[in-house]
Amino acid sequence: MKFSNVSRRGFVQAMGVAGAAGAVALTGCGNSASGGGAGAGSDGGKFKLGGIGPVTGPTAIYGNACKNAAQIAVDEIDASDSTFKFDYRFEDDENNAEKSVNAFNTLKDWGMQMLMGTTTTAPCIAVSKEANADNIFELTPSASSTDVIGGQEDASGNISETRKPNVFQMCFTDPNQGVASAKYISEQKLGTKVGIIYDSSDAYSTGIDQKFLAEAKQVSLEVVANEAFTADSATDFSTQLNNCKNAGADILFLPIYYTPASIILKQANDMGYKPKFFGVDGMDGILTLAGFDESLAEGVMLLTPFNADATDEKTQAFVKSYKDKFGEIPNQFAADAYDCVYALQAALEKGGCTPDMSASDVCDKLVEVFTSGDFTFDGLTGETMAWSDTGEVSKEPKGMVIQGGQYVGME
Repeated sequence: MKFSNVSRRGFVQAMGVAGAAGAVALTGCGNSASGGGAGAGSDGGKFKLGGIGPVTGPTAIYGNACKNAAQIAVDEIDASDSTFKFDYRFEDDENNAEKSVNAFNTLKDWGMQMLMGTTTTAPCIAVSKEANADNIFELTPSASSTDVIGGQEDASGNISETRKPNVFQMCFTDPNQGVASAKYISEQKLGTKVGIIYDSSDAYSTGIDQKFLAEAKQVSLEVVANEAFTADSATDFSTQLNNCKNAGADILFLPIYYTPASIILKQANDMGYKPKFFGVDGMDGILTLAGFDESLAEGVMLLTPFNADATDEKTQAFVKSYKDKFGEIPNQFAADAYDCVYALQAALEKGGCTPDMSASDVCDKLVEVFTSGDFTFDGLTGETMAWSDTGEVSKEPKGMVIQGGQYVGME
């Protein structure tokens, strides 16, 4: 079963983008990975593409996934006969907003013409304000809060951020995840009483939680517990779990990242509490968490736009390239970042951009293309994807369940 994001335009043209095989060595974080950091318009006429995300710290799995997958796409394009190629540089922000802004300024000084990032929500909200002020085009693979793009209503009907017309998302937004999850649980009759454990200190988690609660009322889904924690208390969930258990929750909705989710799964198991578990895209990556007993994730359900076990040729080629180069299976964040690079390439070509253009001029052209209504993109995470002038992408999340250490599609 799938739930589509609301599309605000008619879309008529499909533009599939295929990458040629090939790879070059990856340099360290913070260094140009494909061109030595030469100025825009030099180095064979490559566009300067920046990236930002956590490659160290507790959320490093997300930043490294984005960094690595984008590198694969850049390398494939570099090996192709396309004239629209990239000089790529990625900066670590440790999932810290201040450090992310510093990384943005470093990339700006380097000559960045467009940004693939940032990876996580809070840093992306901060960076998107800077990118908007400088008129630098930003396409985030995975920062899903509506505050990233601005101009959107929260669960209370308030618009908390002014629309940033240069900022777009490859991921589907938090509200869509919350709404889709509530609908999915209700329509698939996955549980009769829902408990929620969310991170009240995180914009990503609270945004999904608010929309889930609102949609649950619409579909007559009974929420019996809505339990909060903060980043400072994300090691002991006994209170939240006991409250959910005592309220009779037979399914727990976890709109959180995989690290606290892994602790919740273990602590629930230790106390003999056996509800069903349902997560969102932040759950992706839990099977690769060091020291985690993956048997605890057996039967965990989540919504994600990407399945590494899919049998289509495009997905399998990407998974093989990623495994060969980095020794692990790519997650959804990796797939979104890979799509970002190819979508940017297609938009640059459609807009007639040239590497000698200023970042601001490139931005104006890309915004025009992305909001034109006739620009669509076929990628790993969706077919005929398109963007509205809100910055949102039209794509479909897929229901997945973890079985035997793999993600399996749910119909």
